Amino acid sequence: MISTYCRTIVLYLILILVIRLLGKRQIGQLEPSELVVTMLLADLASIPMQDGGIPLYSGVLPIFTVLALELILSVLSVKSLGLRRLLCGKPVILIENGKVLQSSLKKTRLSLDELTGHLRQKDVLDLSQVQYAILETNGSLSVFPYPKYRPASAMDAGIPASKQYMPVTIVSDGCLLWENLELAQKDAAWVQRVLLSRNATLEQTWLLTVDKSDRVLWLAKEGCL
Repeated sequence: MISTYCRTIVLYLILILVIRLLGKRQIGQLEPSELVVTMLLADLASIPMQDGGIPLYSGVLPIFTVLALELILSVLSVKSLGLRRLLCGKPVILIENGKVLQSSLKKTRLSLDELTGHLRQKDVLDLSQVQYAILETNGSLSVFPYPKYRPASAMDAGIPASKQYMPVTIVSDGCLLWENLELAQKDAAWVQRVLLSRNATLEQTWLLTVDKSDRVLWLAKEGCL
């Protein structure tokens, strides 16, 4: 029993390592080749996890073989358009200049109900408002309405837009992130001043962020204050 637990923990940690090495795209929308890799990893890990009679390396070795193959194909697909199209396909235009391309829907085996469902997820109810809709290789739909139906930007309205800065997380769930503190060019004394101004402690802080304009966001843990 203990051996089974240990094998499960080892395989779990190895799979986390492999997914990390595959890159962040593996966690989001999957390309066809990435979906195959994910399914293979799950199958390869489940066999030695369930059968204690199979040596652990019999599962670990194929996992790293799949990892190596995926990394090699990823590099080659960046350099080769033909290989990239073979592995991932290519985007398909479903709506062009406001016209739904029925042949493209048949080619992608996408029904009209599915198309309108994807459009509703993009906050589009009227097909006539869409100039272009493109089915991407990862299965997501990119939608481009006609300019007159797009939300007006600050530039369109002639309003000067204020500068925007990326907030840096200083405290997360009561933990002070020292590397982010240095990145934000702040110090521990600044954190103490912020907390004192809110009559709070580090342990009571759920989130503390600051940006380059010194805009501070502080949120307390539920039930602490």
